[in-house]
Amino acid sequence: MTERGYYCGLDAALAVVGGRWKFLVLWQLAVHGPQRFGQLRRLVEGVTEKVLTSALKDLEADGIIDRRDFRELPPRVEYSLTPFGFGLTEALRPLCEWGDAHMDRIGALPSQPVKP
Repeated sequence: MTERGYYCGLDAALAVVGGRWKFLVLWQLAVHGPQRFGQLRRLVEGVTEKVLTSALKDLEADGIIDRRDFRELPPRVEYSLTPFGFGLTEALRPLCEWGDAHMDRIGALPSQPVKP
């Protein structure tokens, strides 16, 4: 992580998971457990390969996820939450619940309820 001053905890948290795609990757790993790249790409609808690759690299560099290379042919790599990352997803749960409760008001399509 880059060292810089933060003026509150939210500022620090958003520095780690800033942007929509990182939040969604974290949530899918919390709900579904360890996933391969292709599985994550299918689970995080609308993300491009380039953006997903960048998000995974950033989250790994920040210690939020682990990247496990099985060193097999064909290549197999799996991503999972670290304990640090799992704690972050626990903090995201109330935000997800709030969004589910207010989807009609914000004009979103309802999601399938999931509990990580």
